[in-house]
Amino acid sequence: MKCKPSSEVFVVLIILVVAVFFRFYHLEQTPPGLYPDEAMNGSNALVANATGHYQIFYPENYGREGLFINIQALAIKFFGIHPWALRGVSAMFGVLTVLGLYLLAKELFDWKIGVISSFLLAISFWHVNFSRIGFRAIMLPFILVYAFYFLWRGLKQSHWGSFFWAGIFGGLGFYTYFSYRIAPLIVIAVFINYWMFLKKDYHHENYEHTRNRFLGGFSLFIITTFFVALPIGIYFLKNPDNFLQRSTQSVFVQSQPLQELATSVVRTLGMFTFAGDGNPRHNLDGQAMLGWPIAILFAIGFIKELYHWLRRKHGHFSPVHTLMFAWFFVMLLPGFLSTEAPHALRVIGVIPIVMIFAARGLMWLFSASEGWEAVTHPWEGRGHYQFIAPVLAALALMGALGFYEYNRYFNVWAPSQITADAFAANYVDIANQINAQSISKKKYVVVDASTSIEAYGLPISAETVMFLTNTVLPSTQRAKNLTYLTTSQSINYKFNPNAIIWHIR
Repeated sequence: MKCKPSSEVFVVLIILVVAVFFRFYHLEQTPPGLYPDEAMNGSNALVANATGHYQIFYPENYGREGLFINIQALAIKFFGIHPWALRGVSAMFGVLTVLGLYLLAKELFDWKIGVISSFLLAISFWHVNFSRIGFRAIMLPFILVYAFYFLWRGLKQSHWGSFFWAGIFGGLGFYTYFSYRIAPLIVIAVFINYWMFLKKDYHHENYEHTRNRFLGGFSLFIITTFFVALPIGIYFLKNPDNFLQRSTQSVFVQSQPLQELATSVVRTLGMFTFAGDGNPRHNLDGQAMLGWPIAILFAIGFIKELYHWLRRKHGHFSPVHTLMFAWFFVMLLPGFLSTEAPHALRVIGVIPIVMIFAARGLMWLFSASEGWEAVTHPWEGRGHYQFIAPVLAALALMGALGFYEYNRYFNVWAPSQITADAFAANYVDIANQINAQSISKKKYVVVDASTSIEAYGLPISAETVMFLTNTVLPSTQRAKNLTYLTTSQSINYKFNPNAIIWHIR
């Protein structure tokens, strides 16, 4: 039974309100501090605003695609130099991803799966966390849900406009995060399976017309993707070293690659329900990436859908299930191939499909108990009051899940001193102290040069102070009467005796 459009819109709006709350609530103070990698984006954005040179790719700090940084530059222009200005861009994309997942899941299944999966995404610690950190990776789930939403609409309806928009998002993905570079493997799997679907199961007198529309629409999608991605493709052809900057973190350059690969695969597959990312910026105490209620739903949904897919009831793989499992395993490849597994950031593209699996698991539980029928068909075959219990049970379950994830993020993870240290909160304190000083006062910042990663002539650890004090460029440093030195430079340096000196270690 279809939901009334007005009721469906109301439910989606409630979910979006929840998504906004989880991503913007106390954004000015949570997470605490500002990690240098986030600040590096801000420093690039400040320079871009000052020079008018907005880049396709920013080569510092292992190299980063430029779309997200350029949007952050726009945010800084409007809102000023604040950590929340950088992170607000992430929060915006996080909310839009929740909406996109609803649209995609509804297109793949129905509005009920769309509602459940988008709600789970709205409250998920994993997605909420990265929606509140100024990393470009948050754009990857956003791009994937909208690219596949429009692609699936195009496949179902043979609609040229949908294929075109799928190509727009598909091309933009190459400007977001390096893990997206393997996403075309998902498209290839879907194309092959959909072609088989048309040949084996589309028994209709207009088969040839449908086939030609499919090939034409898919060609439009590929051509649009190609031309949108062409500028960054040309950049990488001219600068191949930038494309391969992270190759040293691959299992294949290690002394025992097969052993490293096997270990990485096991750790990555176990991150959902057993032990997750140990980085305190990415996760809470190395716990499973999914809170245990969502982890259980995911496990149920994954096993149920895998069984259904492998049964091949009609003699071939279902295109919907091919998309789901291709998306899941392809987006895990950056984790499989990384020596730092489990790595929640590199496999961030898997989050939307994980939430769809979890929604399918919850849907199966409701169906098995006939509870969902009571929720969605409240007056059919029962008294006016008999629907109250299952409706309240469903609301209580959603509320409990939301509170559980809220507590994990805002009450446990956010106030932790470990979290503050992980986000370099002490560097923010230094920046605030510098900003509070008179311009006439001579100031020095001495930076430990133990790391080989540099940007603008200094170790990357200096970026938090450089961004928040707006002293990235030499001209702004002179204007603020501030000098940066590395520890080696400071050994024989003649400091102004009346100056204030800060140390970044």
